[in-house]
Amino acid sequence: MRTYAIGDIHGQFDLLRAAHARIAADRARTGDADAPVVHLGDLVDRGPDCAGVIRHLREGIAAGEPWLVLKGNHDRMFQTFLDDPAAQDPGLRRIYSYLHPAIGGGPTLESYGVANPADRPIARVHAEAVDKVPPQDRAFVAGLLGYFQRGEVVYVHAGIRPGIALADQVEDDLVWIRTPFLDYPYDHGFLVVHGHTALHAPAHHGNRVNIDTRAAYGGPLTAVVIEGRAVFMLTDAGRVPLNPGDGVDTDA
Repeated sequence: MRTYAIGDIHGQFDLLRAAHARIAADRARTGDADAPVVHLGDLVDRGPDCAGVIRHLREGIAAGEPWLVLKGNHDRMFQTFLDDPAAQDPGLRRIYSYLHPAIGGGPTLESYGVANPADRPIARVHAEAVDKVPPQDRAFVAGLLGYFQRGEVVYVHAGIRPGIALADQVEDDLVWIRTPFLDYPYDHGFLVVHGHTALHAPAHHGNRVNIDTRAAYGGPLTAVVIEGRAVFMLTDAGRVPLNPGDGVDTDA
């Protein structure tokens, strides 16, 4: 059972297209055109073409591409800002707003043509954003999946709360959790493939695999292929095995 996965995109449309090209090359080598591609969320914020990323994924799915897209915390913050600019995501510290440079909402709005979002009254910025973000894009982001399970693998943006059944996981954890998920050393009953916690290289911890490789900060966008519980990174030269213990010393 083969599944592809792509880490946190953060508006890096060129990197996304390159990741899709590596997947297409692997499909050509294996003859498998139907295996799904799971995008692990954080489509937006910090990067230069968030609007292009959302449009590409939305239109690809509508055209029949076997793509699934999960919701990340940044996607939810974007959705929340458009719904109510005064609302605060429960996972975001009170010292931050969506337009704070550390969060990176400004580049998302700029990609939709909103000028100088960090330097104007919030009410005007919000009104312009609501006018310029297409309703289809808002509906797409609102409908992103919390997690996806296929065979022996669960795909999720941030992680899961250990000891809680998948059906009982809450969205706050799926899009925000770090501790206690990252510290949990035992098998979950399935392999968890996730992003959210930025690393300098993919890391396989045995019970989980983190493929957020800092595309938001100039790093690469990682694509992997999973067969059973075997994980392979996709490179321009082909597959590279990612085994338990690989990359665990790269944690940021």
